[in-house]
Amino acid sequence: MMNNPLLSLKLRIKHLIYIVPNMASFLFYGIPILRALNIRGPVRLRGAGTIKIGPGFRGNSGQDFNPIGGDDGINLVAGNGALILIGQNVGVSNSTFVARKKIEIGNNVLIGGSVSVYDTDFHSTNFQHRRKKTLDQKMTKSQEVYIHDDVFIGAHSLILKGVEIGKGSVVGAGSVVTKNVPSYEIWAGNPAKKIGDITD
Repeated sequence: MMNNPLLSLKLRIKHLIYIVPNMASFLFYGIPILRALNIRGPVRLRGAGTIKIGPGFRGNSGQDFNPIGGDDGINLVAGNGALILIGQNVGVSNSTFVARKKIEIGNNVLIGGSVSVYDTDFHSTNFQHRRKKTLDQKMTKSQEVYIHDDVFIGAHSLILKGVEIGKGSVVGAGSVVTKNVPSYEIWAGNPAKKIGDITD
């Protein structure tokens, strides 16, 4: 691909435009604002819960900064009393995390474009509960999600409630992960299953 200086200039300007609102969002959630400097594009932090992001965070957010498409940006949503904890040196592209309890991401984790991590079903599985909003909210199941150090999650994957992904494992692109992934394994598919091991 040819290097287009005008396009590069346009992206640099857009990067600068998003820095101030990203810093404001980080400040609101008590996150050191300098951690927003390595994010290209918009980051949306929402909810009455707690969001913590460790040093070395890198983000590519929006179609301008992530060519594979998917979500329109990085979205971190922590509901009332919920926690989203992101460790050190984590890279995220165009992904969405929604926590009603807790989503915890370790150090040196890479999360590809359009990945979604949900610790909740959002609605009850019982149709009678769903007819009444308050009952639906009360009966909806949520369970903590843990993604340990050095994990790589491929683009367009979906990590569902109650899942724990062990250290150093890889989740193949487009996977739907519904159960725990042991350390140093490769999982892929819908539903995701083991397809290999991580070797030296």
